[in-house]
Amino acid sequence: MTDSVLIDTHDGVLTITWNEPDRLNALTADMLNAAAAAIEDASSDTRLVVITGTGRAFSSGAALGADFDGSATLDGANRLVRAMTRSPLPVISAVNGIAAGVGCSIAIAADITLAKSSGYFLLAFVNIGLMPDGGATELVAASVGRARANRMAMLGEKLPADEAAEIGLIYKSLSDEDYEAELAMLIEKLGGGPTKALSAMKKVITANTLPRLDSALDAELEGQVALFSTKDAFEGGMAFLEKRPAAFTGA
Repeated sequence: MTDSVLIDTHDGVLTITWNEPDRLNALTADMLNAAAAAIEDASSDTRLVVITGTGRAFSSGAALGADFDGSATLDGANRLVRAMTRSPLPVISAVNGIAAGVGCSIAIAADITLAKSSGYFLLAFVNIGLMPDGGATELVAASVGRARANRMAMLGEKLPADEAAEIGLIYKSLSDEDYEAELAMLIEKLGGGPTKALSAMKKVITANTLPRLDSALDAELEGQVALFSTKDAFEGGMAFLEKRPAAFTGA
């Protein structure tokens, strides 16, 4: 894998860092699969997973462009979300800035999501004629309820990190100055915690709060692939690349 995603294990902590700051850590299928494989293949002495980004974004979502492969990117995202939620290890999302599109889905798929207060969460799919994916239809509703899930999905509005913490979408939002110290505390606490107990509680909490995650991932994949071929999705993608408002026609 290239330097687009950095994977490092130190003192039992597996750290996965999206490393495309010039494009706000937009995610490709290769990046997503590399991250998933790192979690799936974590060594027996790994105690914790941390996912974060470089620069001013956690991730702006899928890397749209002329070579965008929607199906492959979706498959990679689904693989990563499944790896995160099925892993016996605690997973922290350290959201250092923008978390949009599938980047938002991945951020909130973690067991603990910590964010800088300068960041925000955004299900931007509706703005380009698509639907949420990466498990967002299950993850958001399970965290904050149907009304707020519909707000995020259908209105496509930015949700500031402070509000995300207030409504329970994430664990905590902190000032940029306090963020690193809080993250270090979490890493020390979870990395030094009772591994078997943490694994057991994660398994049960995930089963009881995300019982339909697999079916949601499959349904999102089916729905999104169908939407890729619509005129609205084409218009949304072109409008995004040309930095202009989209003119949707419902076709």
